[in-house]
Amino acid sequence: MKKFLVAPSVLAANFARLEEDLTMVNNSQADWLHVDIMDGRFVPNISFGQSLVKVMDSICEKTIDVHLMIEEPEKYVSSFVDSGADVLTFHIEATNHAHRLIQQIKSMDVKAGIAINPQTSVDVLDDILENLDLVCVMSVNPGFGGQKFIYRTLDKLKKLKTKIIERNLNTKIEVDGGVGLQNAEAILGAGADVLVAGSSVFKSDNPIETISRLKGIQVANYDI
Repeated sequence: MKKFLVAPSVLAANFARLEEDLTMVNNSQADWLHVDIMDGRFVPNISFGQSLVKVMDSICEKTIDVHLMIEEPEKYVSSFVDSGADVLTFHIEATNHAHRLIQQIKSMDVKAGIAINPQTSVDVLDDILENLDLVCVMSVNPGFGGQKFIYRTLDKLKKLKTKIIERNLNTKIEVDGGVGLQNAEAILGAGADVLVAGSSVFKSDNPIETISRLKGIQVANYDI
């Protein structure tokens, strides 16, 4: 059966009881903690900065997966690595120097990822796919939690997975936005390796059980 990772998105957590929610993640089968950084410029919302990521890293025992939804990411990658990021992803739409930024991230002994918005084709990654540890495919328009999954994302996942297989790469595909028990099997079948789940986990009656159910999904083969 296909192996995959589950990354609860802390954006959907209750920040009045953040330590409690992060302890829940520690006690669950979750693999990563997904942390969305928003600057109010690249996306129409503001989340949190380096100091809070550092606090999360001090509490959470999982891999810290930082997703920079910000303009000029090259100015901030070092500080987010210093704050505890284990995986650092930036948007290809936010920089003209993607290859250089990938190398900068990797030089700090951190996994490097690129995110693409719903309207961005996976073909833009052709020249840099070999350099990436992760591609984060946005399945909602970035900036707000709780949105509905855009189902044409499945075709993008299949196309991207085909490219990765043809090149014999180890690049993981992460899917972020509207992911839950209702569509996780289809998303995994289309090629995803990492499920980012926000509201579907933190807003559920039993988040630990929801994570367990996500991890229990069995997909034998890719639908590509």
